[in-house]
Amino acid sequence: MPGGRRVVVVTGASGGVGRAAARAFGARGDRVALLARGREGLAAAADEVQRAGGEALVVTVDMADAKAVDDAAQQVADAFGHIDVWVNNAFAGVFAPFTEITADEFRRVTEVTYLGCVFGTRAALRHMLPRDRGTIVQVGSALAYRGIPLQSAYCGAKHAIQGFNESLRCELLHEKSGVRTTMVQLPAVNTPQFDWVLSRMPGRARPVAPVYQPEVAAKAILHAASHARRREYWVGGSTAATLLANAVAPGLLDRYLARTGFDAQQDPGEYDGFGNLWTPADGAHGRDFGAHGRFDEEAVSDSPEGWVSRNRGRVGAGLVAGGLGAVMTAGLRRGGRSPSRRK
Repeated sequence: MPGGRRVVVVTGASGGVGRAAARAFGARGDRVALLARGREGLAAAADEVQRAGGEALVVTVDMADAKAVDDAAQQVADAFGHIDVWVNNAFAGVFAPFTEITADEFRRVTEVTYLGCVFGTRAALRHMLPRDRGTIVQVGSALAYRGIPLQSAYCGAKHAIQGFNESLRCELLHEKSGVRTTMVQLPAVNTPQFDWVLSRMPGRARPVAPVYQPEVAAKAILHAASHARRREYWVGGSTAATLLANAVAPGLLDRYLARTGFDAQQDPGEYDGFGNLWTPADGAHGRDFGAHGRFDEEAVSDSPEGWVSRNRGRVGAGLVAGGLGAVMTAGLRRGGRSPSRRK
């Protein structure tokens, strides 16, 4: 759906990647429904969407509640008439060794991150399938393929989304449906989650470097929403390197992460967050956290690998053209004529 004013739903839109994505859709002039639990972040996100040139609708919802998600989708359809794009971005996490995560906490992360994606997808399909059009973008991670220490619940949920999305994609292709689903695999991103996530580590939670700004992720999501025939997009050199290394030498990567993964996810200083697993950090008594976390000084604002992923066809054509050019040049040097003109 490369042109026109679309109706877009973004879950987890109150902060971080969801906030940046909502703003990017707004700058395109889209009508954007903002779904999340927190009121302060949603209100600020709606203001940003409108100032960017879009139209905003705020819907407060817990993505772990299937009925509430269905109701939220209906509210969007009632307000805007239909749904063109649904972005599943909401998540929750716990930074701790697996043995220090309670059963209820593990269940909650799974319900928000994985089942929230399932419930969001189901709600989107109810409105898209009758029209035989629409796009669902699953916001994934390198951790959808490669688990790392201290994030077992989150990694498990992202792996589950990966398998679920592949299964759904096959079914849609089988039915020759006009509804598309695609997935965007993200690197570490500079979002506020590292200051509000529930943590039992001795240091302050942080993303594994290199860290990218949320606008890099938003650009990839925006592109995927308009080019959903691709099954997935990789964003960031660290994502590409991680996925390729995991495919070639997963056991070696296990040992490497066992040595480095604990320290790489902590900064000096004590954890001073409050954990938003059960209550939103930007709820009635909270505040707006915005899209960016505390890592602006080290976060990068572009991703050459993301450009390559978005322009794979163009890159491939360039490589082919370059190869043909080299062959023709060699032929001219040898015989004074292009190989295609030889008798």
